[in-house]
Amino acid sequence: MNDHPSRSIVSVFAQPKMAALLFLGFSSGLPLFLTSSTLQAWMTVENVDLTTVGMVSLLSLPYSLKFLIAPLMDRYIPPFLGRRRGWLVITQLALLICIAAMSLHDPRRGLQLLAINALLIAFFSAAQDVVVDAYSIDVLEEREMGAGASLKVMGYRLALIITGGVALMLADRMPWPTVYLLMAVLMLVGIAASVLAPEPVLREGPPSTLAAAVVQPFLDFIRRAGPGIAALLLLFVVLYSLSDRMVQNMTVPFLLAKGFTQTDIGAIRGVIGLAATIVGVLAGGAVVARLGINRSLWVLAAIQMGSNLAYYWLSISEPTRGGLTAAIVIENFSGGLVTAGFVAFLMSLCSKQFSATQYALLSSFMAFARDVLVAPSGSIAEQTGWPQFFLITIAAGIPILLLLPIIAPWNLENPRGAAPHTGEVTYTGPSADPA
Repeated sequence: MNDHPSRSIVSVFAQPKMAALLFLGFSSGLPLFLTSSTLQAWMTVENVDLTTVGMVSLLSLPYSLKFLIAPLMDRYIPPFLGRRRGWLVITQLALLICIAAMSLHDPRRGLQLLAINALLIAFFSAAQDVVVDAYSIDVLEEREMGAGASLKVMGYRLALIITGGVALMLADRMPWPTVYLLMAVLMLVGIAASVLAPEPVLREGPPSTLAAAVVQPFLDFIRRAGPGIAALLLLFVVLYSLSDRMVQNMTVPFLLAKGFTQTDIGAIRGVIGLAATIVGVLAGGAVVARLGINRSLWVLAAIQMGSNLAYYWLSISEPTRGGLTAAIVIENFSGGLVTAGFVAFLMSLCSKQFSATQYALLSSFMAFARDVLVAPSGSIAEQTGWPQFFLITIAAGIPILLLLPIIAPWNLENPRGAAPHTGEVTYTGPSADPA
């Protein structure tokens, strides 16, 4: 096992680069709802027909194609601020302009132009996500990855609260165009963070050509892991959160079937559940910093499976608000834990030279479990009943337990095929740290 110098959890979280990741996570989350649920609310208020409102989901297409954008971010270095921060500022300035431009549209009279504007926001948002993920990988060493992931997720969630909740409350008091102008101003948070953040040190240099930026990430991943382990790593990425995803996919239908009201579910999930998630991701970051990535994966896999027992218990019990609150808190806290640990694992598999492309590809595999593998969950619940369904979700975690000794041996610090991460950065602004 690799020894790691003793380091307090506080010292890990207190670094300037961690503050940067919190604000960059906020900037990353800000555009999402502005082209989805919040935009749908504006269109609905303006009496746009429901068929058109439903078509807004197509605006999320750029997020599914991030792996096509990523090689550009790996290959080309902007003429200012470096490879990662330069691209961050470019995408953030574009987002500020495009979000502000939404205030010029009227959904009733210029729907086509509004849709084009929203699509541009989604495109630049997806591009920003690619660079934020790559930046996170490049500035963190292995034991810092859980903490960095947790702060990035926390910033992202806070942005969703503002654009998905506060924006709607503001829209009751002012015109929607003004709301979008205010949301655009918030992009200045990310721009300031990008300018003041440290720049990752890249000793290998970027890929020499765009073709190399497309092909070499695959070759690098297979060379590090070997073909067999590489295939198992991808399988592990697809399956790791399947147990949790199955429950998340059917939580609301189950709770409604159990007799809880939409108000009960929304209030508890929206407030208490969100708080539990934030505490969970921060705790997950601390776990990775203390145990390392491999041991964290073991512990979090067990927690992920065990947390589903809360819904099994609720399915065989009388419905009470206390039981509902307990189940939601346990689900969201454990989900936050698992998110921080699993994102740290994905980061560890990415080489700094190709971090944008490799992470985009790995996250696409992760999304496969979220979007495709969980699709039969409703059919399974319908055929087996809720108690048996939740037992099946627990059993869905067993393949991960079988893969863990191969992918993340307990006595090794990092997963098989992991790339080296030293966390080297250069401080060039007011955040300069002579240490």
